[in-house]
Formats: sequence, structure tokens, C-alpha cells
Amino acid sequence: MAKKSLGQNFITDKNFIKKLASLIKCNSFETIIEIGPGKGALTIELAKKQVHKIIAIEKDDDLISDLNKLKSTYKNLNIINEDALLINFNNFIKKNSVIVGNLPFNISSTLLMSWILLKKWPPNYNKMYLMFQKEVGERIIADPGTKKYGRLSVIIQSRCKVKKLLLAKSNIFIPKPKVDGLVLEFTPHRKFSDVDINILEGLVKLSFSQRRKKIKTTLSKYINLLDVLSINKDLRAENLSVLQYCKLAGLIK
Repeated sequence: MAKKSLGQNFITDKNFIKKLASLIKCNSFETIIEIGPGKGALTIELAKKQVHKIIAIEKDDDLISDLNKLKSTYKNLNIINEDALLINFNNFIKKNSVIVGNLPFNISSTLLMSWILLKKWPPNYNKMYLMFQKEVGERIIADPGTKKYGRLSVIIQSRCKVKKLLLAKSNIFIPKPKVDGLVLEFTPHRKFSDVDINILEGLVKLSFSQRRKKIKTTLSKYINLLDVLSINKDLRAENLSVLQYCKLAGLIK
């Protein structure tokens, strides 16, 4: 039975699981790190890919016994009984890792940011395949000039190319959540690897703190830098591109 306290929603649609697994691209030398394997439906499909290793991290003690039984069939499978929010991922995310997660919606953004705000960039992982509440997923992939474009869009797109993969309708889950899910693919890029991510995060947070105000107000302390980059000071936060935010962060000492 799913535990409400852990935000659990198990996918019961086998066709969806197979479709999702087919979209997760990985090679024989890569390690898949699966967050929240639950009952192991996706884990089994991933194990069939003959990757180097699968590390499945599950918090729920009640699910560990059944997950461990899978190890007799899939020799490349390792089960870790820990809370993903507390774990030190430096111990698991080695070179050539692929992160996969049907994440509980209540912790998805927190975990994503922990993998995006790494000091070392590009990271050791090659790809991430993660599910989010549809509204959050749409904010991540939003374009400048749209209502959904915001802090999350800028920070994540400054570090990864993000692609929408699959809509997960609420009726494929048990218990059925109130919202649909969205699976996204993240591919790290080096476009802005010289930009201090902490400076960028602070800048974007400031810019979107009052999103209806113009940046000449919200970014008044950087007014001279806006002039240097020929950025129109009458624009609002949502009108600046990821490139413009990164160039601005690059000028801040």
C-alpha cells in the first residue's frame, strides 16, 4: 500500500513503464541510479538493458525485501535503503552515471536542484530522466516571455538542455494523484560552465522577487551592468533570456 507520508504514487500501467524505459538511453558502461524504485516495475525494465550497474535507492523499509528478491535475477542490481534527501550522492554519482527517478512530487524540485547546483560542472552524470508534477515540469522548460518562465527555468536551462519526453496522466497511478506528471530528459551542457552558479541563483532570485516590476527596480544595484550589456532596463524579469542572465552573472564580482 502506498504511504501518503512519503508521497508515494505507484505506476500501474505496464505500457507506460515499457514506453518510459525505451526512452531512457544508456550504454553498457553506464551506471543507472534510480531514485524511488517503489515496487520495482521500472527497475526490472532498466535491468534488462544490460547496463554496467543499477543502484536503486528506496526509503520505504517495507519495499526493500521485495526489491532485494530481484537481485537473484538481475546480478547488476544493488538496493540501497536510504532517504534520497539525506544521502551523499557523491558516493554514487560516479563518471558515466544516468539518474532516473519517478520522484514523489513533494521532493522532486529539491532533489533536482541538489544535482543542478553542483560546484563541479559538468557533472559526472551523463543524463537525468525525472518525473515532475506537470506544472513544475512546464516551469522548468518554459521559454522567456511566458508566464511560467522563472527562477527554475533559468537556473536549470543554464546547466542542462531539457527535453519533454512523456506525459504521465494521473490515472496510471495508484493512488491517483490530483495532477498529471511530466517526464523530462536533462543533458548537461558546458555553455555557461564559467558562470558562478551561486551568483546566478542570487541574481535570478532577486530579479523574480517582484516579477511585475521592471528590472530597473528589482536589479537597481546592477543598473550599470545592464548598461554594459545593453539590456533594456524597462524589461521585466521574464523577458531576459538565459544567456542574458548568465552574461550579467558573469560581470558580477
